[in-house]
Amino acid sequence: MAKITYVEHGGKEHVVDVATGLTVMEGARDNGIPGIEADCGGACACSTCHVYVDPSWVDKLPAKDAMEADMLDFAYEPDPVRSRLTCQIKVTDELDGLRVQMPVKQI
Repeated sequence: MAKITYVEHGGKEHVVDVATGLTVMEGARDNGIPGIEADCGGACACSTCHVYVDPSWVDKLPAKDAMEADMLDFAYEPDPVRSRLTCQIKVTDELDGLRVQMPVKQI
């Protein structure tokens, strides 16, 4: 289980416990977090679960694979360093404390 903080674009924070093995996107969806649409349901096919990872967490996450990097090209205002698709981040105990911020809108 990891405690993850989802920050809406306007600054409102949602701190939730997400079970190990789920994705950060599933944690948002299962807890009704606004700002992560996840239209494709986690198939890495739509980029509507785009977030900006807190700078202190960027190097602690597994690297983006080629498919995620390609999909981020379609995200709204992607950041080359901080942008990630939450459907591609598996929750582990090591992610306890992760902070992600939603963009002003998804695509």
